[in-house]
Amino acid sequence: MEEDSKSPDAIAPPHTPEAPDITNENEAAEKMETEEGSVVTDASMVNGEMSENDDSKSEDITEEDDEYGFYRSEATFSYTVENIHKLTESVTSPPTYVRGLPWRILVMPRMGHDRANAIRSLGYFLQCNAENDSTSWSCHGSAELRILPAKEGVEMIEKKIDHVFYCKENDWGFSTFLSWADVVSSEKGFMTPDKKMTFQVHVFADAPHGLAWDSRKLTGYIGLKNQGATCYMNSLLQTLYFTNKLRKAVYMMPTDSDDALKSVPLALQRVFYELQSSDKPVGTKKLTKSFGWETLDSFMQHDVQELSRVLLDNVELKMKGTCVEGTIPGLLEGKFKSYVKCKNVDYVSSREESFFDVQLIVKGNKNIQESFKNYVKPDTLDGDNKFDAGDFGMQEAEKGIIFKYFPSVLHLQLLRFQYDPVSDMYVKTNDRYEFPEVLNLDEFMEGPDENDPAVYILHAILVHSGDNHGGHYVAYLNPKGDGKWCKFDDDVVSRCTKKEAFLGSFGGVGDDSFIGRNSTNAYMLVYIRKNKLKDVLCSVNDEDIPEQLMQRLSDERALENYRRKERQEAHLFMAVNLITEDMFCGHQGEDLFDFDRSYMTRHVKIQRQSSYEDLMQNISKMIGFPTNQFRLWLFSQRPNTTWRPALLDVTDTVGKTLQEIAENENPWHLWLETLPPDSEKPALPVFDKQGDILLFLKMYNPHTQSLSYCGHVAVPIEGTKVVDIEPELRRRGGLDANVHLQLFEEISASELRPLNDRMRQLGEVMDKLMDGNIIVFQPEAQGLPDAMRFFLDIFYRVDVLLCDKNDPLDPGFVVSLNRNWTYGQFAKRVAERLDTDPMMLQFFRVQTARDMAGSVIRSSFDGQLKDLLQIYGSRKQAKRLYYQQLTMKVDEFETKRQFKCLFVTPNLKEEEIVLYPNRTSCVASVLEECRKKLNIDDSHELRLLEVVGNKICEILRREKPLEELTSYGQAARLYRIEIVPDDQKEIGDDEVLICTVHFHKEIYNTFGTPILIKIRTGERFHDIKERIQKAMEIADNIFEKYKIAVVVNGQVKYMSEDMDITINLKEVMPPPAPLSSPSSKLCNKAWIGLDHLNKNSKRHQSRFGYTEKAIKIHN
Repeated sequence: MEEDSKSPDAIAPPHTPEAPDITNENEAAEKMETEEGSVVTDASMVNGEMSENDDSKSEDITEEDDEYGFYRSEATFSYTVENIHKLTESVTSPPTYVRGLPWRILVMPRMGHDRANAIRSLGYFLQCNAENDSTSWSCHGSAELRILPAKEGVEMIEKKIDHVFYCKENDWGFSTFLSWADVVSSEKGFMTPDKKMTFQVHVFADAPHGLAWDSRKLTGYIGLKNQGATCYMNSLLQTLYFTNKLRKAVYMMPTDSDDALKSVPLALQRVFYELQSSDKPVGTKKLTKSFGWETLDSFMQHDVQELSRVLLDNVELKMKGTCVEGTIPGLLEGKFKSYVKCKNVDYVSSREESFFDVQLIVKGNKNIQESFKNYVKPDTLDGDNKFDAGDFGMQEAEKGIIFKYFPSVLHLQLLRFQYDPVSDMYVKTNDRYEFPEVLNLDEFMEGPDENDPAVYILHAILVHSGDNHGGHYVAYLNPKGDGKWCKFDDDVVSRCTKKEAFLGSFGGVGDDSFIGRNSTNAYMLVYIRKNKLKDVLCSVNDEDIPEQLMQRLSDERALENYRRKERQEAHLFMAVNLITEDMFCGHQGEDLFDFDRSYMTRHVKIQRQSSYEDLMQNISKMIGFPTNQFRLWLFSQRPNTTWRPALLDVTDTVGKTLQEIAENENPWHLWLETLPPDSEKPALPVFDKQGDILLFLKMYNPHTQSLSYCGHVAVPIEGTKVVDIEPELRRRGGLDANVHLQLFEEISASELRPLNDRMRQLGEVMDKLMDGNIIVFQPEAQGLPDAMRFFLDIFYRVDVLLCDKNDPLDPGFVVSLNRNWTYGQFAKRVAERLDTDPMMLQFFRVQTARDMAGSVIRSSFDGQLKDLLQIYGSRKQAKRLYYQQLTMKVDEFETKRQFKCLFVTPNLKEEEIVLYPNRTSCVASVLEECRKKLNIDDSHELRLLEVVGNKICEILRREKPLEELTSYGQAARLYRIEIVPDDQKEIGDDEVLICTVHFHKEIYNTFGTPILIKIRTGERFHDIKERIQKAMEIADNIFEKYKIAVVVNGQVKYMSEDMDITINLKEVMPPPAPLSSPSSKLCNKAWIGLDHLNKNSKRHQSRFGYTEKAIKIHN
């Protein structure tokens, strides 16, 4: 059936999404669509009664009636339309407010899409916040759309919708809710005799996002901002925050000397303090940064159960040795006893263990009680699985657990994600699963105490919406344990009813779900022991926060508010950098000052609209000099890219703002000339802009090859010869009067011009006579490089950071190189620093995108260092190279290939080795390199195996070129060398090599070191089993607990000792090649599996799949 069209008078949306068909017993399949606009006709309308609604306005609502007024979560309201049979255009009801938004019933006549047979029908929609012009709001709502019967005996028509309403889809419903014939039919009984029809809607809505929702005012609590995909963390943090005794303990953790960026306890204290005192949603970026997470980690959703364990473990570790040590075990640690009890003899083996949460299976259980019963239900050990009872021998027994003690705070992890072998991935179980508000666990304890019953009150429900690929987390919390629930959805907190908190979390599919939310269900529950409720939920006030911590966090908040205000007002201000003459001292290079060090200058923040006089007064106040004792010079860039001071003309500043004077430059660099402290003059001498010139003086010492700043001097332009300033130069440089000087003008970074004709005026010998010119002078020194050579060396100098490629934590060292040097010259300089031979070093470029070592620099590189470092722009840009020290000369090493692999000894000990065969060689060369490196006798034959996922998938031919081998470690692939066992050197026609692998329960969950076993068709399983045990050197008492399976093409078959393995070689082996090789005798369609627990496993199995990156807190 085609989707019906809307009224031509209505505004149609640009894109009309389709929803799944909805059917009832009277109608064919229909589709939902949106309706953006509405037009009210002249048809008379009468408001029906609206239950729990009086069309109130927000300003009339008080905090006391939020739950039943403007901000309530659900409402039922009706709308009666008169003269329904004359309806020609869309009509809407008056608004009813739910979650602070106006909701309306929208009704319209519709015409079908089939032009040949146009069928008129009634369109029925629910409209939300239609008059709001904002484009950022959204609200998730579920509703039941009803048409009430007009006479007895007629059943109400009801259809359900579930939708996220937003600006472009602000209504949702059915374009053909009812055929027009049924609308006007008196027999159908929906229109009254006086032509009226009543529409009723029951709507349930979440708190809206993107609108002004004041969580603190409406609930007393505040939410957490979502960084991208951190809703799972937000729900857990709220749960921990409202575990008040834990929050108190976190506040008491000593963090006075902790690093503000890396301390997890301090970051957690900060989040808790903000949740307790802030009126706006709290950010968590500092917390995730303290975890050592990168930005990308905040956009990857993880498992809230996994984060709970990792975070609590980290905090518990940091609490050790403090006044709050033992708080987390005291709250969360329980005890259970695992036991094995023999049926026919008096023998019991048991041990007590601790737990911090209980994982309950959802699949196949209706509620928590059933899960707990299955949890403690013992397993029977009989047949081949009998229990070794020591002196009593192998006995039938029951194996199980019983709880000894439940903690004050009980975390229940609901295992809704399970592995599906058909799809080879984790799938979510959305079955309905109920849990009570009050939970009694006495029946699951070994010895319940009547005086201390294990009765628990539900405190938190963590809910997940979505599937195994991701979704959204929210938390329902009963903060005070008094039955008043709130929903914490990231930055939005809203009050909710028990019905929403419980029924909305039970889950279920179809009619079992809460208003159609099939994939929304509880994932983690937090219960608090009833007799510990006051202790766990003790009051936490500002007095409970240590004074020094409160002060630190308050100072941080004040500083952040100040910086936020600065950012907001930044467009109103400009920065003036005042460069003082002391910053010229020690500068070893061109110009007077390195602008990369501008952050070291004195800064003035001033409004852009201020006057020049305002700037002078600010500077005077800052430095303590009157305005007649300092002068401002503008640092400007000349056409040859040098930076020199030029006088700021005061007369040109009258009537102008600083923004105009600075010509919008920000920051504005100024040189501050001040009256010398030892001067007897009351004011700075007047500078004649037309008659004087400002010169800066530098002295070069040829013996130390260094520069010294010698101040500045103002001299008359007319009549001043070069020889006239020489006495002042000697005085400034502390030189004797008879010392002969060499004089130069510094024109640019690479050009110094000698001033040889001393009897000419400055204007005649200088390139251009301008304020800010620099004169470089030096005492004459035969046989030593002069200032011109010194400046040329500086121009070509480049500082390079050298880092050890094989040490990720190496800070490196800096060497000064010449950008015109060849490979050999810079390698020699680096080798001198490392005290090694240049030929024993190899260098690498930087892979900028990943900030790591990149491509290798070959020793035959015939360019210059500037080509290698790609110096095309600023010479001051930081450069970096990586190096590694070799054990052979680099020219020889470059003909080799680095080949990483594992060497496995006959007793299955693994050792990672690095070999260096020739690049153009084959597998045989690798084996010979290994033989030499490990001193393996020639009598032992070696082979190279390719291992993928802990399974041997190929025996590599000796003649196979190395170029065809994938790099080590890629795609979970590695190579291993081993000595060929004597019994495998010759393989008969009826024999094959088959891989034997450790795994646990699922065939993808492999681990350990695999081996190859030779088998033949028809061989008894008992003999093969003994050969496997001997090859793996497994003790009898351990091996007998293993279950042996044969896996053929992914199908698992567990074997017993009395079974013979019958493998048809034609089914599991490829056709033999013309020249047979060992690799052709490897069975690649079948393998033998040893099923047992991996006791060395450190990898957490996540619901998102076994390849997901585990959560780690690095600090």
